[in-house]
Amino acid sequence: MGYDVEKDADKIRKIISYLPEDAGAYKNLTGRAYLQFIANFFDPKQNREMIEKGIKIANLGERINDRVDTYSKGMMRRLLVGRALMTEPKLAILDEPTSGLDVINAQEIRKLVRDTAKKGTTILLSSHNMLEVEYLCERIALISDGRIVEEGKPKALMEKYNASNIEEVFTKVVCE
Repeated sequence: MGYDVEKDADKIRKIISYLPEDAGAYKNLTGRAYLQFIANFFDPKQNREMIEKGIKIANLGERINDRVDTYSKGMMRRLLVGRALMTEPKLAILDEPTSGLDVINAQEIRKLVRDTAKKGTTILLSSHNMLEVEYLCERIALISDGRIVEEGKPKALMEKYNASNIEEVFTKVVCE
């Protein structure tokens, strides 16, 4: 984006969003108040729109008005994904975005990730779920012992290793 990491750190923070695997929210706030708190770090003119976008992404219905400490793990994850994507970042770093979600909620989050990428946001996804990686990613890097051991497009890697999915590719790369 043309920014210098040291000189333009504040500008960079406004175009990058990060969702750690073990992220949490302030449990004494409601979901709505938490999204409002995060939105306050950005342009006040866009607060209302940003909060509404976060509420829509989280898709918690009336539970958005309940305290976060009453949320299930899946509800918390949806709130946090809403928080990460409501800012319309240029780069969203998502670590295990579907962690703890049931099948239906995981599918909703995957669709949201794909739709967000189609709108121009670059998504850096970290996951142990190789089938999810295969489904969501246009390009992947397989990491073992902290080192990239293979990288490329999922289909090309499956062809290269004569594998039916990325899980098989990973196993062949790491174990053979």
